[in-house]
Amino acid sequence: MKRIMVTGGLGFIGSYFVRMALERGYRVVNVDKMTYAARTDLDFDSHPHYEFIRADIAELKHLPVGMDYIVNFAAESHVDNSILANHDFFHSNVRGVYNLLELVRAKDETDRPVFVQISTDEVYGTIHEGSFREGDRLCPSNPYSASKAAADQLVLGWKQTYGLRVMIIRSCNNYGFGQYPEKLLAKTIEYLLLGRKMTIHGDGSYRREWLYAEDNCEAILTLLERGREGEIYNVSSNEEHSVLEAAEMAAQAVGVDPKDAFVFIPNRPGQDLRYSVDCSKVRALGWRPQRTLADYLPEYVAMYRRKLGLD
Repeated sequence: MKRIMVTGGLGFIGSYFVRMALERGYRVVNVDKMTYAARTDLDFDSHPHYEFIRADIAELKHLPVGMDYIVNFAAESHVDNSILANHDFFHSNVRGVYNLLELVRAKDETDRPVFVQISTDEVYGTIHEGSFREGDRLCPSNPYSASKAAADQLVLGWKQTYGLRVMIIRSCNNYGFGQYPEKLLAKTIEYLLLGRKMTIHGDGSYRREWLYAEDNCEAILTLLERGREGEIYNVSSNEEHSVLEAAEMAAQAVGVDPKDAFVFIPNRPGQDLRYSVDCSKVRALGWRPQRTLADYLPEYVAMYRRKLGLD
């Protein structure tokens, strides 16, 4: 039975991964410092193959014994927050990754886990046509994506210099129940259910790819089981919508006329116009996304209604 240390396993994507890994028979040690975005609706503690350690990855002094993998989801991720106050992003996304890499390096070479860095498509920056491939240059546009790009470079540097066994996985925009309502779809659904209007930066025309969090975690497990160490993998649904289109789909699922749902505010600095990544490498291993945004939104809204006590 393989053992995985998951960092940030009480966060949005990390919590999906922890549940899926436990269901697949892995032993999971979850290291999470329980920030404002940590989920409180999880029942992992009752599982016999689950262990929780409350800790900050940037301050962690040692790794749990006998880990086969470290899968690092722990990160500050909200772009607006990174623009307003970027210190926490450097602390978690850069210093935290540095500390984890050093803890792995300190172990005997025969006992080092594979370090899997969960990155983002945002490290590539804008692409007007086509899709970025894993070997393309990084051109981050804001403090969040810059901190993630820096972490990727640390991982590659520690691989090359110290021989660490690593993998980098760059995923597109994730959605799903449990996402903290500062992100677009969660915030849109919560605001509209509560009778408030949602704010949209600029004209909402910038385009993103949208991936259900469970599909993303399925891809990550596929890569742990079938991917090659030392490689970078993009993960995407290739389902592309503008921010406004995705918010309008959410409004329709809530039952609110999109014409009455939004307030447009000034664009954020460093706004990327379009993200798109080629994920043929992970698809060649047999992975395919199973959900679409249109398919999932009615279920998402129903769960949010129950969460808010509106049913």
